[in-house]
Amino acid sequence: MSRLDRQSFLGSDSDAVLEAATIGIVGLGGGGSHVVQQAAHVGIGGFVTVDPQTIEDTNTNRLVGGKRADVAAERPKTDIAERLIRDLQPNARVLSIRDSWHAATDQLKTADVIVGALDSFKEREQLERFARRYLIPYIDIGMDVHDLGKGFLVSGQAILSTPGEPCLRCCGFITDDRLKREAARYGAAGGRPQVVWSNGVLASAAIGLIAQILTPWYQHPPAFVYLEYDGNKGTVSRSAHMETLTECDCPHHPSNETGDPMFDIREHKMRRRGDASAPGRLTSWWRTFWQFMRSSH
Repeated sequence: MSRLDRQSFLGSDSDAVLEAATIGIVGLGGGGSHVVQQAAHVGIGGFVTVDPQTIEDTNTNRLVGGKRADVAAERPKTDIAERLIRDLQPNARVLSIRDSWHAATDQLKTADVIVGALDSFKEREQLERFARRYLIPYIDIGMDVHDLGKGFLVSGQAILSTPGEPCLRCCGFITDDRLKREAARYGAAGGRPQVVWSNGVLASAAIGLIAQILTPWYQHPPAFVYLEYDGNKGTVSRSAHMETLTECDCPHHPSNETGDPMFDIREHKMRRRGDASAPGRLTSWWRTFWQFMRSSH
């Protein structure tokens, strides 16, 4: 009996598909640590984890897998993530990059899906642009707390951005005004408020989207998803943008800017099983499709 028997509804070969898949996780604090944990539980076999920081005492309210002893040892968040993965999957293919994601682009290119759990709108936009360039679906998760004067609103989002479909700008999540306000606050002390339960809800939504993308259980997975979280009401609902953008041709990422001109499909297919320097082993159908479309023009 396999430990994954109770999720066999994902498809007869779902165990092999998930084991062969690689996900990139950028940001291993609140939401990212939940993604790491749940991805390991569900059976993902390859991980590219990226975060430049060590755990601090203020992380212990939300960083899954973090311990008080890790704070004293100034343990990198990437080490905590790898420990969490290997406790469940000793043979997982893990690349841990203790640096900015900009220094991990070669490793992130191998991912079948990238999940971003970043505080900065600028970094989110850049990571999405990178993912689209290399034909990789990008899932953005994040939460914030808004002061209403007479209480607080906890809210967040999980957005799936797929090459050729609406992007974070199309749905109004990234705007010039937000980027300007963020730039004006650059260097201000402190970070956004974070709580463990909201991060857990959003990370679970991201893992559900990954399962839809990778496994055959969901016959027609959507290419664009915008889920809105209302922590006060305890709800996750489809954003109205999902309906209004059904016929949207993304103007922010033209098709002629999509795809890696140096990408060699043969090299990607020939990566050896278990090669830790190249954890992704399956050629994703969307990469094959985009490469074919580009070569046919």
